[in-house]
Amino acid sequence: MVQIKTPEQIAKMREAGLVVAAIHAATREAAVPGATTKDLDQVARKVIADHGATSNFLGYGGFPATICTSVNEVVVHGIPDEKTVLKDGDIISIDAGAIVDGWHGDAAYTAFVGTGHAPELIELSRVTEESMWAGIAAMKVNNRLVDISRAIESYIRRQPRPATGKYGIIEDFGGHGIGSEMHMDPHLLNYVSRKRGKGIKLVPGVCLAIEPMVSLGTARTETLGDDWTVITTDGTWSSHWEHSIALTEQGPLVLTAPDCGRAKLAEYGITAAPDPLA
Repeated sequence: MVQIKTPEQIAKMREAGLVVAAIHAATREAAVPGATTKDLDQVARKVIADHGATSNFLGYGGFPATICTSVNEVVVHGIPDEKTVLKDGDIISIDAGAIVDGWHGDAAYTAFVGTGHAPELIELSRVTEESMWAGIAAMKVNNRLVDISRAIESYIRRQPRPATGKYGIIEDFGGHGIGSEMHMDPHLLNYVSRKRGKGIKLVPGVCLAIEPMVSLGTARTETLGDDWTVITTDGTWSSHWEHSIALTEQGPLVLTAPDCGRAKLAEYGITAAPDPLA
C-alpha cells in the first residue's frame, strides 16, 4: 500500500526536510582535504541534535552512523570512519536523513573535495543531479511512476558520452516512498523496465524520494564484507543525488530543498507548491 499524506503530515515532512538541508549545508562545508568521513558524521550528529530531530539512519538495519559517506567508486551506504581521509580531487556522495515527530526526510548530494577534478567527474555529477530534477519535474498529478523513471533515464541517455565510454545507471538501487518510515512503497527505478509496468498513478499526497545513482562505467555493483558499502564492479567513480518530494494539489513540493525546488522547477516551466511552513 502507498501511504497518502495529509497537508498537515506534509508540513511535518517539510520540517524534517529542512533539517536534512541543514545537514547538507554543514557537511558540504566540512568536506575538505584532511577531514575524515567520521568528522562529517559528527557534524551531521550536531545538526540533528541542534534541531531537536532524530536520525533515521543510525541503527537502521544495524547501520552505525547518521549519514552515508560514499567516496569515489563507492556508490551508496559508505560507513563513516576515522580511516577514510578525504583527499584533494576526491568526490563524495553524502546521504542524510532526519525524523521530526515521526515523519522522515531523506536526501543526498555529491561534493567535490578540494580542486583539480577531471572534467568528466564534474559532468558526471551534473548529469546525475539534472536527471534527478528531470524526474522531479515528471512528478505530476495523473502521471504514472514509470514517467519519473523514463524522465531520469531519458535525460542521462541524451547526454554526450564521457571519455570512459558510457554512463552506468545503477540498477540495484533506486528511489522509494517516504513518510512515516524512511523506505516505503513504491520502489522507484531510475530506468524503464517492462517487467515493472507503469506503476502507481501519482495523486496528491504521494511522497517519493527520487535518487538517481550513475557511474562512469558499469551499472553493476557489489557489496563489501561490511554488508553495507556498495561499490561499482569495475571501480569507476559514481555520483548520487536525491531529494524527498511531496505531490500536492498545487504541484510538487521538494521537501529537502531550502527553496522547495522553485528555482530548478522553474527551468521546466513548473511552479513549485508553496512552502507549508512559510
